[in-house]
Amino acid sequence: MKYCLDSNIFIEAWNKHYAPHFAPEYWEILDQLAQEGVIFAPEEVKRELVRVEDALNQWVEARPHLFHKIDDAVQECVIEIFQTEKNQRLIQEGTSRSAADPWVVAHAMAENAVVVTKETYEDKSPKKVRIPNVCESMGVEWIDEFEFLKRVGIRFMATLNR
Repeated sequence: MKYCLDSNIFIEAWNKHYAPHFAPEYWEILDQLAQEGVIFAPEEVKRELVRVEDALNQWVEARPHLFHKIDDAVQECVIEIFQTEKNQRLIQEGTSRSAADPWVVAHAMAENAVVVTKETYEDKSPKKVRIPNVCESMGVEWIDEFEFLKRVGIRFMATLNR
């Protein structure tokens, strides 16, 4: 199984739950999974992550093997996504909305991967269409980060360092 990671998986993990100063193993595991071809993210995600000059930027730049380029198959999938009228609201002009979102779904479609995102499915008629909604409309499986951790077998062992 392959997993296509959304930007928010990196950003929130780095800044909150799995910050490198107390969970460095998480980042080592992600790097290992990328080297094994189990996880990847679109280059558009990389563009989002490197916009800010910080330590995450440096971590990302050192791992080109994690990011997949847009090819013809991915481009065809993104066209297919936007042919569905409700999916056209995935990107909203004039806002700071992520430009990477359609590419996350398109890469997952083209590479038969599962999308991993912190976004949640919106069952009402949202003004903003979310990645899980687009995944469902396109027949792409999506999961949250905790299901991802379970599926790939990541477990955390706590130690006390004084």
